[in-house]
Amino acid sequence: MTVVGTTPPPRLPVRDRTAGRERAGGAGGAGGAVSPMLTRLAAERATGVLERERGALYLAEGRVVHAESPFAPGLDVLLLTHGTLEPGVWWEAVERAGEERGAARLLLDAGRIGRGALEVCHLGALYDAAYFALAPSSTPGRFRYGAGHWFGALRPVPVEAVERETLRRRELLHRLWPDPLPDSAPLLRAAPAAAPPPPSRQRAVLALVDGVRTAPDIARELGRPAFPTLVDVRRLAAAGLVTAQFPPPVAQPPPALGLPQVNDPDITLLKRLRDALEAL
Repeated sequence: MTVVGTTPPPRLPVRDRTAGRERAGGAGGAGGAVSPMLTRLAAERATGVLERERGALYLAEGRVVHAESPFAPGLDVLLLTHGTLEPGVWWEAVERAGEERGAARLLLDAGRIGRGALEVCHLGALYDAAYFALAPSSTPGRFRYGAGHWFGALRPVPVEAVERETLRRRELLHRLWPDPLPDSAPLLRAAPAAAPPPPSRQRAVLALVDGVRTAPDIARELGRPAFPTLVDVRRLAAAGLVTAQFPPPVAQPPPALGLPQVNDPDITLLKRLRDALEAL
């Protein structure tokens, strides 16, 4: 982890929505843009974590070394589901990880997994999480200088490569099915009038569609990266086999009925009429 100096960090830029729309113009209408804050952090070779609405990206000297998102299966899912790594070995490395030696270095030094296999799984998890973390959001990002991740820096990725891959994925998904709702909303089965049977990979996804699971949930169940699952889901949506369920509206409490004011002239008049009738 890079030691943070006493010099205050430079002021980070505010999101420029106009520039963002121009950069996203090549995304086939997919909308949104990568973070200008991330570009600035890369230019200054910053170390820390960029926290956004849908995920976080960890930087070391201006390069992305790790990414996380609640919408993407973690590295543990990709490594453990299909037996690439034993659960006990993984959790031992996680518990022993520290600032000097991250979990990646512990696994490699112990010979528990080959470097190539670990890099492939880690890059898959990184790009998956970055796709969600860099999605357009209504809240500004926040950068914490000096923060590191327990996994360590296995193979740092240039910010330009992360941005380019994120936009490529947006473009591809938009071409398959332009509505991004199936990426994160609960999925429902549809009954098209006539549709050819989907390939076996898509059938495995379709078998888990139950009106509750989302595409990331299905990816975790299958132990697959998020992006290939999003591709399958959007193809199923284009074929009319699945639909995305809008989140139910949040119930709003009824407006509280205010008590009438004692000095209300209408109330005062009614009280006088009542008193007059009682006196008869």
